[in-house]
Amino acid sequence: MKIGPDGRLHAINPESGFFGVAPGTSYDTNPMAMDTLKENVIFTNCALTDDGDVWWEGMNDDLPSHLIDWKGRDWTPASKADAAHANARFTAPASQCPVICKDWENPAGVPIDIFIFGGRRSSVVPLVYEAFSWEHGVFLGATAASETTAANIGAVGNLRRDPFAMKPFCGYHMGDYFHHWFAMGEKLGSAAPRIFYVNWFRKSPDGKFLWPGFSDNSRVLKWMCERVDGRVGAEESPIGLIPKAGDLDLSGLTIAPDNLRELLSVNTTEWKAEIPDIEAHYALFGIRLPQKLKDQLAALAKRLG
Repeated sequence: MKIGPDGRLHAINPESGFFGVAPGTSYDTNPMAMDTLKENVIFTNCALTDDGDVWWEGMNDDLPSHLIDWKGRDWTPASKADAAHANARFTAPASQCPVICKDWENPAGVPIDIFIFGGRRSSVVPLVYEAFSWEHGVFLGATAASETTAANIGAVGNLRRDPFAMKPFCGYHMGDYFHHWFAMGEKLGSAAPRIFYVNWFRKSPDGKFLWPGFSDNSRVLKWMCERVDGRVGAEESPIGLIPKAGDLDLSGLTIAPDNLRELLSVNTTEWKAEIPDIEAHYALFGIRLPQKLKDQLAALAKRLG
């Protein structure tokens, strides 16, 4: 990413392909991904059909009578274990995607309007909210957290802070990385992208996902774009700006009103319980933690009351 002659942030994608989790990917959930996977693909830890094709849970409704599972063992519908690993993957050239943007390889990059951070949380965090400011958005990225899954090291279900989703990738002190984000905001000024936080994985008390996810996530992306264009408002909450009732495009989607309210709810008691964990997270960075992050945490605590 770099600041262009127009003063806006521009970016190119240095990656040449897509990398995704196979289980759950299907023509119902992600048809463009499936069309991308027709050739020149690397699969890992999927099951093999008797004719040498790949298969994973959720791919289709036709359950094979026999497979070789990801450990090389015979598998049938009577087997207790899944045929594919929960974190089985695919990777394919991005150029094979039928709907890829025509400018995806433009060397000048494309202007960036929005940054989206997120985490996998079954509770507490709403479906989507917008940061109050660039500095508040940096706070959201710096404190991003997920409940661990099969893709993480450690026990499944524990809360893991992963600043900007960069924990495995940041090549220098994360405190300095935070400072860099704040410095970029100062350079960009009013041209800085808007920052949003998403959580597709909130669950009801009975353990069911409240949001359908997959392609329906585009409804949330639409709301973000409409926010940038000034076409919809938002409700102010202690943690950020939440969609107003009726502003999320739910046309063609059946979702119970109670579920939608829960998806967008902010429980101040639950959020107050986040404060000590964020403080412990901050302690990891010592004297290199930016004061602005401490100020943002104090402001959150004050808004929560």
